[in-house]
Amino acid sequence: MNTTLWIATGLLAAVALAGGVSKAFVPRETLAAHHGGEWTGRVGAGFVKSLGVLELLAAVGLILPAVLGIAPIMVPVTAACWVVLMVGAMITHGRLGQFAFVALNLAYLALAAFVVWGRLGVEPFTG
Repeated sequence: MNTTLWIATGLLAAVALAGGVSKAFVPRETLAAHHGGEWTGRVGAGFVKSLGVLELLAAVGLILPAVLGIAPIMVPVTAACWVVLMVGAMITHGRLGQFAFVALNLAYLALAAFVVWGRLGVEPFTG
């Protein structure tokens, strides 16, 4: 189970890193021109960049606390925050009729919920 949870956490961290880099460093206009990124044209550039920074922090919070053995409880806490973020993403994409992205966000939400469940109950980090 530990290996499965690490794989799930690694996948989530990769998603968070990719999303964070794109939102933090790619111009909003470029994001808005791509399918799935249309919502960025409807919000401020600061919001998009802030969301990108939060996603970068999520990538770090999913991996480093456990690897370094410093506050490993932050891994399921970060995964729980990711669940909340995915609810917002699902609402945003749903409003735009982008149901394939809603399904993708639901998959990420399920993966994050699995990490929360696993790290808080089944296979917690022992310190």
